[in-house]
Amino acid sequence: MARDGLLVPVESTQTSAQSSAAKKKTAALRSWISLDQDGEGTVLDLDKYAIIRRVQIHARDLRLLDPLLSYPSTILGREKVIVLNLEHIKAIITADEVLLRDPFDDNVLPIVEELQRRLPLVSANFQGQGEDEETSGVQKDVETDELKFPFEFRALEVALEGICSFLDARTRELETDAYPALDELTSKISSRNLDRVRKLKSAMTRLTNRVQKVRDELEQLLDDDDDMADLYLSRKLVGTSPLSDLGAPNWSLASPTITIGSRVSRTSRASAATTSEENDVEELEMLLEAYFMQIESTLNKLTTLREYIDDTEDYINIQLDNHRNQLIQLELFLSSGTVCLSVYSLVAAIFGMNIPYTWKEGHGYVFKWVIIVTGVVCASLFLFIISYARHKGLVGS
Repeated sequence: MARDGLLVPVESTQTSAQSSAAKKKTAALRSWISLDQDGEGTVLDLDKYAIIRRVQIHARDLRLLDPLLSYPSTILGREKVIVLNLEHIKAIITADEVLLRDPFDDNVLPIVEELQRRLPLVSANFQGQGEDEETSGVQKDVETDELKFPFEFRALEVALEGICSFLDARTRELETDAYPALDELTSKISSRNLDRVRKLKSAMTRLTNRVQKVRDELEQLLDDDDDMADLYLSRKLVGTSPLSDLGAPNWSLASPTITIGSRVSRTSRASAATTSEENDVEELEMLLEAYFMQIESTLNKLTTLREYIDDTEDYINIQLDNHRNQLIQLELFLSSGTVCLSVYSLVAAIFGMNIPYTWKEGHGYVFKWVIIVTGVVCASLFLFIISYARHKGLVGS
């Protein structure tokens, strides 16, 4: 028995599959810029698999740079790369190349320009015609320092300087808006000023969390020498131990004296190599400490701003408590007056009852005395209540 079915053309199915695959491939491509040691930039459209093959990085490390995923600020050292996730700066640094994501972003463009300016080494020939010897000596010292500084550290320094400057600029903008708003709120408490300060406080909290994440990452790096040693890509790329660079002599095993001398020589060379490595880590530590102090200064500014906001809130709460106390005092005065008037109303109600009695007739002059005496009694009662409240400290003097 034949089954009824719907026939679909094979060509149309293949065309739709190819178009959907092309769309997925286009959507997976990301814009990167590659900067070499000469500062030359090349814009690349690569997917994550091409990046993994290009820099030999794990997919879990590349996932840190995905803007769709919320990962904290990270400086991760691997065998051949350094993974940077610092806010908008998402980069992969190798020993001879920097891959920066989203190079056309407004916040990333200054980083690209700074990398192109500072990645190339200082040229060896300074044309110092007409300059004195002191100036040329300073230039040679700068040149020597630049030549000794590895490529990956120059790129890392630009990234750290960029993120520290960016967060510091956001902090200054927040301070410029926050302090006048707080002063205005102190002088006049209104719904508009309260809402403005609330938005500024929310922005300050978010910015503080961002600065705190960068600071914690730098502090974690500074506390672990092994993590800092993983950032030396150029040293790992050479693949030779520091002992081989010292040129150990080839001693023969002819006599025990030479053997003992060779052991001493190896020990001294090993200590020298250890000292050299420690100096290298110390060099990176000095670099990280400089930007750690800068980000710490930014965090201190935000902490000072938070304290100023807390002080303003305390002042406003004191003002509101004072107004609340004034309302309570006013309520006490009104309640006391109401009690006194109720006594006056009681007397008037007694004399106003429609009940016949004998002493009502022929005593018209008593009306004014009743009014005067009742008023004096009510006023005396009011003054007594207020005096008692002041004596007990319930109202101000």
